[in-house]
Amino acid sequence: MLKKLVWGWNRYRYRLVPWIALNLWKNQRTVRFVAEDSLDKVISDQVVETSLLKLLRTLFLSDLSNQAEFLKLLPKNSQSKYHDMLTHFQSMTETKVSGMELNPAEAMFETLGFITNRAISSLSFAGRGVFVTTGKVPKGAVVCMYPGTIYQQYEPILFQSICNPFIFRCIDGVLIDGNDKGISKVIYRSCNGRDRLGPYKTSDATWLSETPVNPLAVGQYVNNCSNEKAANVCYQEFDVPATFPVELRQYIPNVNYGHDIERPLRCVVLVALRDIEKGEELLSNYYTIVH
Repeated sequence: MLKKLVWGWNRYRYRLVPWIALNLWKNQRTVRFVAEDSLDKVISDQVVETSLLKLLRTLFLSDLSNQAEFLKLLPKNSQSKYHDMLTHFQSMTETKVSGMELNPAEAMFETLGFITNRAISSLSFAGRGVFVTTGKVPKGAVVCMYPGTIYQQYEPILFQSICNPFIFRCIDGVLIDGNDKGISKVIYRSCNGRDRLGPYKTSDATWLSETPVNPLAVGQYVNNCSNEKAANVCYQEFDVPATFPVELRQYIPNVNYGHDIERPLRCVVLVALRDIEKGEELLSNYYTIVH
């Protein structure tokens, strides 16, 4: 029992303000400093969007046989684009099938050049972490997304936050609840169902399972770096633009808690700070101080 409590404290303490205030300056290698808000982004929003579109389009094409009805709702030029993309892929691989027949991990490797997976962390104080298991992550690549329900500053999150180590706070105070269990899981599923376009999904709920359709949706399991192991990724906020293809929103692992006001969907991605080799664990800075 005591061992379980200690393990829970070691995970939760990074979210407890008094502990942070007392211990932050003892571990300065675990803190990321930026001069101002605008300098917090390592890569541009356009690069983030391009990376996401590249992977999500591949996931869509891989499942094209199940997307036929959705495809019929798209404008004719969009339908033609996907058929052309599929034809090009088939001619390159000499595979005459209705889809690309790639699983999520294979789609990730095909488009991004690497695969990540969850496993027991290399850090003694942590539980599970995220590792590069295939390929090499180049500097500046988007390696993960932080999934969860998006809360504005005025929206209720008290009960969801109790003993919850997966609450992420953005620079502007927006919160993301990345917990895949308990009341957080129930709320996400409810919002995910609420925002459907008829039978069609506008967000991804598979990250709540062990087999997410979007392989990037494991960012909540990336652990904090230590004084011995420096961070190799950092968090970067990204608001999904209104022009983002509707057929690809089904792969985005985020949903707004409130729907009374129309606003951009906030996402947080993790970006590589350097080249990351196969076998390395992804480590981030849980604290970013903006001067």
